Amino acid sequence: MKRIVIINGPNLDRLGLREPGIYGDQTLTDLENLLTEEAEALGVQVDFYQSNHEGFIIDEINNVYADGEVFGLIINPGALTHTSLALRDCIAGSDLPVVEVHISNIYKREKIRQHSMTAEVCIGVISGLGFDGYLAALRYLAKID
Repeated sequence: MKRIVIINGPNLDRLGLREPGIYGDQTLTDLENLLTEEAEALGVQVDFYQSNHEGFIIDEINNVYADGEVFGLIINPGALTHTSLALRDCIAGSDLPVVEVHISNIYKREKIRQHSMTAEVCIGVISGLGFDGYLAALRYLAKID
């Protein structure tokens, strides 16, 4: 069974509480439940990881890659999207298909949020579709070889 890891970065553990006008009122648990249900329908396995710490996220990606059992990643790096060369390099070196997802449309946000350092090393970016962006990323990874 194809295994896909979904990684959420800083402050995404506060979904439902933090700026609901931007991120909605659903929680990270709601997102994980939604994705687990979709994964079952698609016949894939999903694992979840969230951290507010850049180094822990990098360690998790390296562990996932070294494991050899994971097909691909869906990542919402949060604010690290715009600041982390280290995360960009980690994704580039992972040799895994990675889809970057953002709940809000980063291109309609503050200027500093409109550039993604990680996008160019991902196979695709989905921005502004809320939780549906994660579903689209999961469906895409489930169907590619």
